[in-house]
Amino acid sequence: MPEESPLEARLSQHLPLTYSERDALRSLERRERLYQAGEIVVHEGEETDKLYVVASGWLHGSVQLKGGGRQVLRFYFVGDLTTTFSIAWGRSAATLTAVSATTLYELPRQAFGRLFRDHPRLGALLYGVSASEHVAMADRLTSVGRTDGITRIATLLLDIRSRLRVTDGIDGATFELPLTQQDLGDAVGLTKTHVSRSLKVLAEAGLVDRDGKIIRINDVERLSQMVDFQDRHSHVATDWLPPYGSNGAGEANGSSKPANGSNGANGDIRHQVLPAE
Repeated sequence: MPEESPLEARLSQHLPLTYSERDALRSLERRERLYQAGEIVVHEGEETDKLYVVASGWLHGSVQLKGGGRQVLRFYFVGDLTTTFSIAWGRSAATLTAVSATTLYELPRQAFGRLFRDHPRLGALLYGVSASEHVAMADRLTSVGRTDGITRIATLLLDIRSRLRVTDGIDGATFELPLTQQDLGDAVGLTKTHVSRSLKVLAEAGLVDRDGKIIRINDVERLSQMVDFQDRHSHVATDWLPPYGSNGAGEANGSSKPANGSNGANGDIRHQVLPAE
């Protein structure tokens, strides 16, 4: 069995995928693009009909402010799908920049549309994952608007750890953070000086240690309680998804169950669930 592709590995964290679903996800990841740290993939406002799956590295999406500043909207990790906002009007909603050496798989948005048509369960799962990420972004917006700098930085670090546990499968509370203090500050509305001061306070309290690019959260539960952090990434509800092999025909006929009782598989091995390795 081939090694799991990035998007396949990401989605299989939430749901056992069938052979055909795994094949469909792998078919999206054919055109490889390499970027160095600091290189821009697409500019804010640029016309684009491309989406990207992150195969390795980190990126961030940002917008330029009129006063010359920058707001980092979100970070992207392995298995994430980027530039999805461009689907709405064909232009990138943010500047996508590689934070570290990065490998992306480029796919036309038409291929994404075909995935939704041919594999509605995958489309629904991607929608659910996107919804969880929007809730996490709303949490960060609340943190930026209503909390102090220490809470903002702590919340951001906890959120990054939570996402890495899903995307990169990290175990524990230690992870590499290839972000500058400017990146962190632009994500939570703080100056570099304020970021440095906040990290120092967290370190002096014994909550967070930083050694170069390595971050260790010493007591995840305590820090989460202190800043009222909610993990929005580890669990995505899937009990509402259509059965695999469903193309909507059953619902149109007033029944969502296949005649042979095979849960939509119709005896086809392609629709059998393949456990994650």
